[in-house]
Amino acid sequence: MSNDTIAPLTGTQVREDLRLADLRAALGAGVRDFLAYPLYGLFFSAIYVVAGLGLLYAVARLGQTGWLIPAIAGFPIVAPFAAVGLYEVSRRREKGQEMRWGPVLGALRGRGDDQIMLMGAFIFVLFTFWVILAHGISLIFLASAGPTAHSLAILATTSGIAMLVVGGAVGGMLALILFAMTVTSLPMLVDRKVDAITAIIASLKVVRRNAAVMLAYATLVAIALLLALLPLFLGLLVVLPVLGHATWHLYRRAIPPA
Repeated sequence: MSNDTIAPLTGTQVREDLRLADLRAALGAGVRDFLAYPLYGLFFSAIYVVAGLGLLYAVARLGQTGWLIPAIAGFPIVAPFAAVGLYEVSRRREKGQEMRWGPVLGALRGRGDDQIMLMGAFIFVLFTFWVILAHGISLIFLASAGPTAHSLAILATTSGIAMLVVGGAVGGMLALILFAMTVTSLPMLVDRKVDAITAIIASLKVVRRNAAVMLAYATLVAIALLLALLPLFLGLLVVLPVLGHATWHLYRRAIPPA
């Protein structure tokens, strides 16, 4: 990997020459990490799947299908935080360290501070904001739908399609902003003792200086996660850990070791 095009940023160095070859290499490394230690990936993704199924059951049981699509569509928003343990697995494998559950589960503590938990709180707040905002959008478009507003059949109507278009645009914008803020910041907080603001600034700079490659990765992540949600969230058992490990390796390529 060439490091001849880097720029200093508050103690870090950020590459400006990422290419699609780097993205392919990161994805390949992500697959290898998952295959090397599948139990860790399956463990973290299973938590995500169970949470999704629980949410699906609760919404269906309460008859509030109007909240169903916003909640499911918002799942990619919390995916980066769900992958923190996977970053630690990739980090330990990279350094040849013994793989143990204690350090992997303790990755949420970061480098002995609360910076990752702070990021997690921010992501949760953004997810809650999205669900409320998306529900508000559905109320605007489906206000005259009556009882059918709580049926998935409403999505085939003109109002339902308009709701999906507007909601998708708003949700996509929020997801892209969060992606830019977290794609390398969370791996950095697992890897280095830095504050969350410094990590976020570095992540934003990586995305800005490698816009084409990072936008391609954001699109890939969004499509993969949404497709993985369709078979009752079960596709996440593989997709989430592979993307989590791949994000670590993309971070390594975007921000060389200090």
